[in-house]
Amino acid sequence: MDTILSERVGSDRLLRVSEMLKVVAHPQRLAILDLLGAKDRICVSDMVDMLGIEQAILSQHLTLMRDKGLLEVERSGRYSYYHVAQPGFLKIIKQLENCCVRL
Repeated sequence: MDTILSERVGSDRLLRVSEMLKVVAHPQRLAILDLLGAKDRICVSDMVDMLGIEQAILSQHLTLMRDKGLLEVERSGRYSYYHVAQPGFLKIIKQLENCCVRL
């Protein structure tokens, strides 16, 4: 008989995965990840223009995703450049996108 998920990966790791999924369960955050997945890195001001999100709201989303380990930031002068810290997570989003086509 197969073991249950919490036994295979551990309850602490399962909790971290659950928190990560909660963080991306927002349309604007999914759009941010999709945009960053298509580029190596993007500065905040460019993301504001590309996504049409106010800078303050975008910063809140970016900070939350960075704090959960989904994104990393590099600072260069007065600019902050974000990139995906967990590229494998983009595969999960792609699979969800494929599932939504059938719904």
